[in-house]
Amino acid sequence: MAQDETILRFNEVTFEFGHKKPILKEASFSIRRGSKMTLMGQNGAGKSTIFKLITGALKPESGSITTIPGISIATSRQVIPREQMDWTVKEFFEHAFAKKVYDIDPQIDAVLEVVHLATSHDKVLNTFSGGQQARLLLAQALIQNPDILLLDEPTNNLDKAGISHLKKFLVEYPKTCIVISHDADFLNAFTHGVFYLESFSHIVEQYNGNYFKVVAEIQARRERERMKNARLEKDIEHRKEKANFFGQKGGHLRDVARKMREKIEELEEDTVEVRREDKTIRKFSIPCQEHIGGVILSLTSVSIMHPYEQVPVTKKVHVELRKKERLLLTGPNGIGKTTLLQKLATGHAKGEAVAKDVHIGYYRQDFSALDFEETTYEALKKAMKQGGEEELRSYAAGFLLDSEILKTKIGALSEGQKGLVAFAKIALEHPGLLILDEPTNHINFRHLPIIAEALNAYEGAMILVSHFPEFVKEIKITQELNLGELVEKD
Repeated sequence: MAQDETILRFNEVTFEFGHKKPILKEASFSIRRGSKMTLMGQNGAGKSTIFKLITGALKPESGSITTIPGISIATSRQVIPREQMDWTVKEFFEHAFAKKVYDIDPQIDAVLEVVHLATSHDKVLNTFSGGQQARLLLAQALIQNPDILLLDEPTNNLDKAGISHLKKFLVEYPKTCIVISHDADFLNAFTHGVFYLESFSHIVEQYNGNYFKVVAEIQARRERERMKNARLEKDIEHRKEKANFFGQKGGHLRDVARKMREKIEELEEDTVEVRREDKTIRKFSIPCQEHIGGVILSLTSVSIMHPYEQVPVTKKVHVELRKKERLLLTGPNGIGKTTLLQKLATGHAKGEAVAKDVHIGYYRQDFSALDFEETTYEALKKAMKQGGEEELRSYAAGFLLDSEILKTKIGALSEGQKGLVAFAKIALEHPGLLILDEPTNHINFRHLPIIAEALNAYEGAMILVSHFPEFVKEIKITQELNLGELVEKD
């Protein structure tokens, strides 16, 4: 089989969710065997939809998607669906196949070794940490031994060791791979090129080269487009002034004005729409709950999972958080960071004390703090302390939540859009204590500096879990609690 063989082709593919939500418009691109490609685009632009079109889960309205005969495709999804969280590990892998596989246990063991996860086949999925679930999602795709591997945000929830291992795996992976990710350093380690889904034109642009080179090329193209627009707008404005002046005169000058207006129309057609990818969320603040002071949270002990014995152990700690104090909670995947945050947020953690009447703003990595049956509008309206319809819509627009998204149920949004809803909702709630579990997951990298700035300016107490060091360093951390070091002290 030729390594440069085209194994997948989109030919003028058009797809939309109703006439008000176009995703692709006559998109054409091709993928060669053995290539490692990145799929870029704004949150909600339709990257995951393209994956579903590739697998056949969705069908194009026009155009064609062709693959060479017998090609196999598997997707490593962003999250395990809620309805599958009660499955065992074995059931999870069994559902990767259309037919029953009788020798699946040794295959499961082999693929779990590839993703560096040792676990019982009878263990239930909802007992795994976010990072462990990310490894399971990758393993479920790999067990199918696909010719084309689709990875949707594979680094979300992975610790540094997990990301390093995944990087090495993809560099050595001999088959075709397409990745959606916002982790630039991760992508640059293995990318051969980029498919860029432009959310205004709904076309897919194809670029060759490593990730950083392609991003620089896209930015340079945007700058050329902006400069072209600036020149055209200046020319158009000058011609309009002349056309208006001549139009008020008589005789042949009116003909001159008419021809000038025709030329103006031609120039206006030549202007390029500024790409929506240029848009980032507006700067925002997270107001702190009023009339709180002193110790907002105290923690004297934590229950964590021993990484080798896989049993919970209790460790004494001494943590006190007041206003403007931020705790960074660290440790390897599976040690219990998310479980601890859940218990802190609900008041069920042993050794925890939260000051009376303190309101907690909780950003959960699986977004289960949001009601998936509510519309975005209903969720923000419920959280909004003051202001009317106009203020709510203006506020939502700052988070790129337009009128269509406001009408959409949260469960139907992309993961990135859910993240923006979560931040918008938290800011409206005026919390006294912020608990943030992997808040960069799924969020477009252009938004992260603005989010980091808002968190750094927040005047309440904060607990943060994040495996994204570039994000963490933008926030002034006052304390760190490393759960891994607590176990190592045994």
